[in-house]
Amino acid sequence: MRLLLCSFVCLLCSFAEAAGKTIVVDKDGAGDFRSIQDAVNSLPVAADAPRIIFVRKGVYREKVFIDKDFVSLIGEDRNKTIITISLARDVWRCEHPDDWGVAAINLKGSDIVLENLTITNSFGFDNMNNKEGIRFDCPNDTLNPSKVTGRDGHQMALRSFTTTRLIVRNCTLRAYGGDTVSPWNTDNGMFYFSNCLMEGGVDFYCPRGWAYAENCEFVAHGNVAAIWHDGSRYKDSKTVLVNCKFRGDDGFKLARYHRDAQFYLVNCSFANNMADAAVYLNPSNPQNTIQWGHRVYFYNSHREGGDYAWHRDNLETAEGSPKASQINTAWTFAGKWQPTSIPTKVVIDEEQKRQTPVAALKTQQTTDPVAENMLAYQRAAGGWPKAVNEIKVDYNKVLSDAERTAIKNDSMHKDATIDNAATMREIRYLAKAFKKTRNPDYLRAAEKGIRYYLRAQYANGGWPQYYPDSALYRSQITYNDDAMVNVLNVLQDVLESKNDLDVIDRAYVPAIADAVNRGVQCILKTQIVVDGKRTAWCAQYNKKTLQPEMARKFELASLSGSESVGITRFLMRVKDPSEEIKNAVKAAVEWFEKVKITGYKYGDVNAPNEPKGKDRVITPEPGSVIWARFYEIGTNRPFFTGRDSVKKYDVREIESERRNGYAWYGTWPEKLLKTEYPAWKREHGI
Repeated sequence: MRLLLCSFVCLLCSFAEAAGKTIVVDKDGAGDFRSIQDAVNSLPVAADAPRIIFVRKGVYREKVFIDKDFVSLIGEDRNKTIITISLARDVWRCEHPDDWGVAAINLKGSDIVLENLTITNSFGFDNMNNKEGIRFDCPNDTLNPSKVTGRDGHQMALRSFTTTRLIVRNCTLRAYGGDTVSPWNTDNGMFYFSNCLMEGGVDFYCPRGWAYAENCEFVAHGNVAAIWHDGSRYKDSKTVLVNCKFRGDDGFKLARYHRDAQFYLVNCSFANNMADAAVYLNPSNPQNTIQWGHRVYFYNSHREGGDYAWHRDNLETAEGSPKASQINTAWTFAGKWQPTSIPTKVVIDEEQKRQTPVAALKTQQTTDPVAENMLAYQRAAGGWPKAVNEIKVDYNKVLSDAERTAIKNDSMHKDATIDNAATMREIRYLAKAFKKTRNPDYLRAAEKGIRYYLRAQYANGGWPQYYPDSALYRSQITYNDDAMVNVLNVLQDVLESKNDLDVIDRAYVPAIADAVNRGVQCILKTQIVVDGKRTAWCAQYNKKTLQPEMARKFELASLSGSESVGITRFLMRVKDPSEEIKNAVKAAVEWFEKVKITGYKYGDVNAPNEPKGKDRVITPEPGSVIWARFYEIGTNRPFFTGRDSVKKYDVREIESERRNGYAWYGTWPEKLLKTEYPAWKREHGI
């Protein structure tokens, strides 16, 4: 085994060092590496010609660090080759001395090419519902260990340091906050962008040194300046934008600068909602002495709906009075570099691919018939239905090709749900099936289910029974049949890498942790208080007011003896529970003890006059303990309801179909009270 491993490592190194070879990255294992960073790490330090890393379609949730020269990172498909992280600069700098690692792409090498990629920092998008700010711990700051950053704070997709020459072609670079694209090197940085879309908040395109962008689109969030420049080291430094488009939120401003800068905008267009605000010096930095004056130049750049006076043609006022026809890459970089003459040539040696050690050692993929059926039934929204046309989904059924096609064609149906264990069941099964088969389709489907959970959650932390369908009671925050608790347990298992969910990409962890925290807060807010004392929970709540509500005709607002058990158990999963959580658990347990019914059992008895020959009743049984499914809020009196929605206090008074078709009594809290709660108290010293 050691000999085989050594041989594998040697072959891998010799492969990476082979001149002219294209290295293939495939997250599903069909290339030379699964990770972009592993591919970069395989390159020798020294080089004088481009080394091509070809990245196949997929979502790569990783930071990429490139501190080597002559590296070309080329995606297979701009829209489907995605490199993404979720990180605020404030959070990173709290525990790190500099920005090395703050972005999705971090560069120190020179002669770098990025092409056909989507590069995102999703922190702001992930926290769109959090307008108050995201709190985080900063242990290195003893004076202020708890901090808050905004959803629109600095979030970098690309950050360069000592990079001298950088080419970015046909890429999308996105964030919601500031400094999305930060190629920084005031000494000798030369940066070229072509056919790119860049999106962000304040100063989201902010080169330092020399930069040239052509045929690019800029999308601005907030009424702040979109672009920025630092040309304070040398008078000739400049940022040039040719044939570029600017759009964004109402009132966005075009540009600003803090230090000496030089802007040229040629043949550019501006959306009509751009503010009437000239490019300006930020007055918040008076210590930055401006040596060379206000240098902002326009030519043939117009706003939809009419021009503002400040972007009229004025090239003649620039030093040297350049003509528009002169303003190209050769002029921008003073003849030192011609990026448009540097082609990208991706040559994938098919024989080499087949003989790559990683591919040769790849675990053989197999299929699982149940998992295959789950793939067919997964809805476009990411979740799964519990039934189709009122027929329960049966994953063990053998589907014909025609049936499978018809099911897939119905993927836009809005019946994805968390009810009756739907979506939870599939995520858990697919994760386990992936471990067994190594089939990447199963993992992708499970992760899509996780994303469904994250999208479906309300800002207040609750989950609706269905998403995106919001008709009738489907939009209510739903604890019924443990729906929301099932979601939280799946997400908590991902956080703890338990129950086969350790395979879920760890890049989801920050968003999942936030979702779980908000879910816990929703639980605490919805615990029903009677006469100043916490009790238990209703099975469903209004999504806005968080007040208990009726769902189906026979599910009136109540205190639930069943659903409250799962909720309590989940609160007991929380590591390092707050006093509020401890009090909530204690109050729920006290309520279970208070409302238990002793000396009775609940079950079926022979009843010849009933349609099925059985009736479900409560009968005396010494030593037995049961609980009612629903208790009246305020009185703790068990009640029962038929399809007429009329509250009854004796189960025998409702119709036979409902009396025998619903679990009106049960022993749900029994284990919780006998073993789980006492163990939890011991664990937390209560």
